[in-house]
Amino acid sequence: MEMSDQLGFQFRPPERRVWTVRALVSAVRSHIEREYSDCWVEGEISNLRIPDSGHLYFTLKEETAQIKTVMFRSSAKLLRFRPENGLHVTVRGRITVYEDRGELQISAEFMEPKGAGALQLAFEQLKARLQAEGLFEASRKKAIPPLPQRIGIITSPQGAALRDILNILARRHHSANVLIYPAQVQGDAAAGEAIAGLRYFNQELRQQDLRRGRAVEVIIIARGGGSVEDLACFNHEGLARAVADSKIPVISAIGHETDFTIVDFVADLRAPTPSAAAELVIRSRQEIDAQAEDLYRRLERAVHYRLMMARQELTERAQHGAFARMMDGIHRRQQKLDEQRFRLEKAQRQLLERCHRRCDNVSAAVRHYDARRRLAAMRQQLAAQVANLAALTRTHLLQSRRALDRQTASLEALSPVAILNRGYALVFDATGQLVTDAARVKAGDELSARLARGRVRARITSTDPSEP
Repeated sequence: MEMSDQLGFQFRPPERRVWTVRALVSAVRSHIEREYSDCWVEGEISNLRIPDSGHLYFTLKEETAQIKTVMFRSSAKLLRFRPENGLHVTVRGRITVYEDRGELQISAEFMEPKGAGALQLAFEQLKARLQAEGLFEASRKKAIPPLPQRIGIITSPQGAALRDILNILARRHHSANVLIYPAQVQGDAAAGEAIAGLRYFNQELRQQDLRRGRAVEVIIIARGGGSVEDLACFNHEGLARAVADSKIPVISAIGHETDFTIVDFVADLRAPTPSAAAELVIRSRQEIDAQAEDLYRRLERAVHYRLMMARQELTERAQHGAFARMMDGIHRRQQKLDEQRFRLEKAQRQLLERCHRRCDNVSAAVRHYDARRRLAAMRQQLAAQVANLAALTRTHLLQSRRALDRQTASLEALSPVAILNRGYALVFDATGQLVTDAARVKAGDELSARLARGRVRARITSTDPSEP
């Protein structure tokens, strides 16, 4: 619609642009992602949700504002601590718009706690969680053998900790056998290699060598001192659970006396240093011999005393007839116990038979609807159809090949080349025209002749058009 003013000028109003909702949200998203592609944002975690996919969804808030945040699994699995509601954190990522709901959100790629370091927070969280599960309880810790013949050591072959342990073992008990599982003791791969060492000693070596008496009796996980970051690999949850699940007693000898890791709390025994671990696992032979001699003398005196008291009591009971009555009461109770055991075994067998019958009935009903049987029938039908198709294809190919052979033979019989092979030639004049009449050429003209193999050129010396 055009409008004009008093001077006669005409004005055309600007055309309005109508956006679709998705186009508008997409345009806003592109603009925001360009302007805020790398941002650090600080706030408190709330409404944290961690679905089975492993992604983190939460709200980053302060007193008067909040923003949705998502951290996808690829970034979340690199966190060294466990996010919780109420935790004050700093996140790094890009600002974007979730188009389905038109919400502004942060796509976080990095997150660290505000205040306490990530390593210390992860340590405290894991310690509290494992302690609540009872993995630190003294009741579940296994006793260390006093004089083990075979000792497994998980450590770095180049480390000073291994040399210290071997020197002390050689000095205190040179007959002990040592099996070393080489593993990194620092970095991201250290925890996985230590877990592999525990599994090796507990499963592979035990299964292979237990009958031959070569399974280790105690395991030492050793590393020299270092910073908190250097020892962080021993605060790994998977390694802690592997130590707790070990069927063989585990001694942790990590760092110095003031260094503590999660493995120290889960292990069956903590040694302040690798050298102390060797001293704890092997006592000197003289000390063992002296203790054995003392125990033997004490046992001998106790046995003599018990025999004397039992003989005296037996004599007194036999004299008063109480012994016979006591034995009669014991026999009656034994008979009653046997009868109860027979009844229990009979009831157990009947119950098992009923369970077996029910299981057979259910199995028969399930087999009727078993998808595997139907799939097997369909596979057989498909295989038969494939075989028929292959046979038909082969027959068609053979027929086509025979027809092709017949046509090839006919073509070869009619080919001019076949005629040339019998001694004939095709003669062409200088212009390339085929010469079929001697009257068309004269003496002195050049001719070319096509033979079965090759071509020749000639000059006419004479012609005889009258010859048939």
